[in-house]
Amino acid sequence: MAAPKMLKLPEVLQEIGMSRAAFYRMRARGQAPRLRKLPNGQVRVSRADLDSWWDRCEQHAA
Repeated sequence: MAAPKMLKLPEVLQEIGMSRAAFYRMRARGQAPRLRKLPNGQVRVSRADLDSWWDRCEQHAA
């Protein structure tokens, strides 16, 4: 089984077209994709989490 694709935060921000500050404001409200912190302190977002977040955004917009 392949490891899940993990995206760096700048990749996520570019894909969703959002600034880091706006992303963290959404995160504080519980409205952002889940971040996973690596042992070295870097953060990642799994592709699956980002895709499901996009789906939820589309459902709320409809």
